[in-house]
Amino acid sequence: IIHPLMLTSGNGSSHPVSFILLGIPGLESSHFWIAFPFCIMYIVAVAGNIIILHVIRTDHTLHQPMYLFLAMLALTDLVLSSSTQPKMLAILWFHAHEIEYHACLIQVFFIHAFSSVESGVLMAMALDRYVAICFPLRHSSILTTSVVIKLGSVVMVRGLLWVSPFCFMISRMPFCPNKVIPQSYCEHMAVLKLVCADTRVNRGYGLFVAFSVVGFDIIVIGISYMMILRAVLQLPSGEARLKAFGTCASHICVILALYVPALFTFLTHRFGHQVPHLVHIIFANVYLLVPPMLNPIIYGVRTKQIRDRVVRGCCGKEP
Repeated sequence: IIHPLMLTSGNGSSHPVSFILLGIPGLESSHFWIAFPFCIMYIVAVAGNIIILHVIRTDHTLHQPMYLFLAMLALTDLVLSSSTQPKMLAILWFHAHEIEYHACLIQVFFIHAFSSVESGVLMAMALDRYVAICFPLRHSSILTTSVVIKLGSVVMVRGLLWVSPFCFMISRMPFCPNKVIPQSYCEHMAVLKLVCADTRVNRGYGLFVAFSVVGFDIIVIGISYMMILRAVLQLPSGEARLKAFGTCASHICVILALYVPALFTFLTHRFGHQVPHLVHIIFANVYLLVPPMLNPIIYGVRTKQIRDRVVRGCCGKEP
């Protein structure tokens, strides 16, 4: 018997017409007010990343590896934040809890694909810092524009290809009558919990993607910074060491802002059954919104070339 809210696909499996996103369970009475800080953060994220993209696009002196990777990061942040926040605000302000089945799968794809891309861009930026500090005289010859474009393309293709099977595998699974997702957006593990079948293959592939993408990126970032640290400690003066560390500070802050809440969310989904659900929901939203908001602020404040151009654009004069 097929549940009245189910549709049957060509391969005989059934899926809901739609899912229900609860938003932030337990705080329903405060949804209206909770939406305001999320809305402000989203506006800051969108405006900040658009400014970063505009500054880099219009200033040809910034068409260097570091800034090209930063432009990739800004574009990724725009997609990542926009894949969840408009729907979340609609839930909190307008009680638009329903999301169509295929729209949910599209959201799953965008969240995981561009999270993977963001991780890859941070890895590429770590490699750029490594080459800039350890091989300063050969930096421009090693990381040419062609190499940067190829590296960015590999990062993008890897994210899209690795995550694509998520949606295909889910679409072939039968779903239980329950269609409630106790958070504000669709992601792989949350949708998988509504499946009425053995999901070990899906979960196993999810772990493979996590370790082959994020695990690989973290290892490369770690090795890059170990080599950077060794090179910096060999510099003759304390001022030179401080300046070298300063060029990496923004990147390290961005890495921590992405990976700490992301790893917490990943681990609590699989192993953190004792963690209060509200804590999990908060971290899940922080992981998808705070990095896109902080990244342009961190790089805008700490990177003199970008800061000067933003001030000149806003005030119409030299900073």
